[in-house]
This record gives sequence, structure tokens and C-alpha cells, in this order.
Amino acid sequence: MKTLSFTVGLLLLITLYYCAATPRGVSKTPPGSCCYSFFGKKIPKTEIISIAKTHSKCSEKAFVFNTRRGYICVSQTLDWAKKAYEQRQNRDQ
Repeated sequence: MKTLSFTVGLLLLITLYYCAATPRGVSKTPPGSCCYSFFGKKIPKTEIISIAKTHSKCSEKAFVFNTRRGYICVSQTLDWAKKAYEQRQNRDQ
């Protein structure tokens, strides 16, 4: 009985871990989630609906651009992305 309980518990933990660790596609990443792949090109201002930062506990800091084509992850190290985010923040205040 102890072995069965241990096995079921272990399987449950493994299942929860893999469900939480499954990376989401770039077009399906809502703001507040972590990004695992990044778009490398500049996004035209006319395509941007909104911009948000990823959660502070994510291993890679990124901006999540909500565009007409869906959500796109962009690294926070890119100057154009930083400027776009700052301009949106100033405009929305």
C-alpha cells in the first residue's frame, strides 16, 4: 500500500511539474507569463495594441506586445522595445 501511495503521489507531482513548465507559443503568451522564445525584428507602431512586461520571476525579462496578429515576446534588452514601452507608459498616464 505504501508503494502504491508513493507511486501515485510521484506521478501527480511529475504531471503538475510538466503542466506548469510547458512553454507557450509566442502567439499565445498573455502578459504576466514568461517568454521562452523571442521575436527578433522591430514591430511597427501601427501593429502594436498594447505592451506589458513579463512577470518579475521569469528567467528572461521580456515585453509582451499585443498586436493584431497576437501576442509577441520581445527581449527587454532591445532599445526599440524599451522606447516603445516607455512611450506607451507615458501616453497611457
